[in-house]
Amino acid sequence: MSAEITAVADQDRLSAPDAATLRKVMSHFCTGVAVITAHDGDRPLGFTCQSVVSLSLEPPYISFCPTKTSTSWPLLREARHLCINVLAHDQKDVCSTFAVSGGDKFANVDWSPAGNGAPALGGALARIEATVEVEHEAGDHTIVIARITDLTADDEGRPLLFFKGGFGGFA
Repeated sequence: MSAEITAVADQDRLSAPDAATLRKVMSHFCTGVAVITAHDGDRPLGFTCQSVVSLSLEPPYISFCPTKTSTSWPLLREARHLCINVLAHDQKDVCSTFAVSGGDKFANVDWSPAGNGAPALGGALARIEATVEVEHEAGDHTIVIARITDLTADDEGRPLLFFKGGFGGFA
């Protein structure tokens, strides 16, 4: 790396915001909430995720970013076939259930197998079936890129939204 590029990189590190400021400012960006699921052949698996984004139309890719401390993501990764369940405005309880580690997250949740075998959650606003293709390390998260294989949506529903540390919906 040239001395000029190194100096710019060093300056960027010195002026980077602290984690609390970054979290506060980024909380102003409203996101949808999804539960990403898979089935390992023995049991259903899943976790709540807010960092879901449509990545490409051709080929059809979706991306999401699990934290590196996730105990669920390594299990879903092994299954490879996922269902991204976009939660509806009235599914805050489902969001909370899948946001914690351990336990049987599916005990009180209505679900059925999607076409790829991953759990499709009842009442979800949209379902996106996908297969994991690529992962990239990115700080304290992993960027996952998955190829969309099937999808469906409820055109009449409203999304569960996350904004400034709280949940809500469209009014």
